[in-house]
Amino acid sequence: METNYNKIDKSHVWHPLFQHQRLEETDLIVFKSGHGTTLVDVDGNEYLDAYSALWNVNVGYGRQEIVEAVYAQMQELPYYPHSQINVPATVLAEKLADCLPGDLNHVFFCNSGSEANETAIKIARQYGMQTYPGENRYKIISRYRGYHGFTYGAMSATGQARRRKAFEPLAPGFHHAHPPYCYRCPLGLEKPSCQVACVDEFERIIQSEGPETVIAVIAEPIIGGGGIIVPPDDYFPRLRKICDDYGLLLILDEVITGFGRTGKMFACQQWDVQPDIITLAKGLTSGYIPLGACVASTAVFNTFLGEPDENREFSQVCTYGGHPAACAAGVENLKILQSERLWENADKVGTYLIEKLTTLKELPIVGDVRGKGLMIAVELIQTDGTHLETDKTNRIVGQLREKGVIVGKIGHAVDEPENIIFIAPPLILTEAEADIIFNTLREVLIQ
Repeated sequence: METNYNKIDKSHVWHPLFQHQRLEETDLIVFKSGHGTTLVDVDGNEYLDAYSALWNVNVGYGRQEIVEAVYAQMQELPYYPHSQINVPATVLAEKLADCLPGDLNHVFFCNSGSEANETAIKIARQYGMQTYPGENRYKIISRYRGYHGFTYGAMSATGQARRRKAFEPLAPGFHHAHPPYCYRCPLGLEKPSCQVACVDEFERIIQSEGPETVIAVIAEPIIGGGGIIVPPDDYFPRLRKICDDYGLLLILDEVITGFGRTGKMFACQQWDVQPDIITLAKGLTSGYIPLGACVASTAVFNTFLGEPDENREFSQVCTYGGHPAACAAGVENLKILQSERLWENADKVGTYLIEKLTTLKELPIVGDVRGKGLMIAVELIQTDGTHLETDKTNRIVGQLREKGVIVGKIGHAVDEPENIIFIAPPLILTEAEADIIFNTLREVLIQ
């Protein structure tokens, strides 16, 4: 007898960001397998996955090299805590240090992007205590619409009201600047006369709070879950200078943008900006096994060195951080990314797809198309330029799925209609597959 997975699921599984009452009217898709950029459900229907499951299957589905590496490692040593050395974690840490920019040499492994950002926040605060004794440097500045995770520190840094307000009050000491959302500038300005005023807001917050109380800025190079917001080219170089002027750490959250997504191995390389701490997950294993990492510069790491009675060591442990099987997946995933130079394909095919999608701005329903590499947003509007209603956006996403193309929708971010579709397929996407995405979207939008 065929198993009714939807019935079992409705009785026992609690899905994220989902109103389960909807399951009285509809079933979720039961996916069974994947290969390349394609997902297959239990009924044999195929879908082009145009957002990499959750921005993370960078090398595509069905990479047997990763499967075999994990299998071999689990046969040899399935687990030991990272209080000692395991080979895959050490190898992966060295490979990450080799490909990351500058002197980001010291890797703290964890399990997810949220944990990586939580770790970065804690490193920054302990760094502040040890580097500026007698001051009270604990405040961290992030941005509205930015997303940094679901744990309490990372959620406090997150600037998305809908993901925060059910859990408030959150951790103290977090402040938010406005994002470089040029299409709908929160400061009411226009390029180029704005002179990128949104980056100057960081300095105003630092001065208002008191420089002796602020320790770090945390930011996604391109805001992901808040709408694929790409900064002007001089934004991050200026932010780096502000951090330097006030002795602050610059933490770049590359959980989504890392490992080739934007057309560079890491998005900070788009603007030649060197962070003090970088956080990684998602594309680190392409989602094959959970793994996150927080990587610090040598200068930051050295502030944690001292005699045992000084208690300067980083006061955090993670049971599964540096898990040997997860790190084996990471080593093989990185080998694939580098041998196939998938960031170059993301740049080439992403540029091709963005150029095609930009032609959709001729349609009255498309307000903006933006992105870098294979990280792209299509913002949908009413004829008067206001946000398209959420239910209409949902209908478009559903119609695309029915036609075999799965895209994402920016949701649960801010209290406004959800009108932004995002496209972030595996980095192996071909121009022929990009054409399928474009043609299917165009067909749905002109109906």
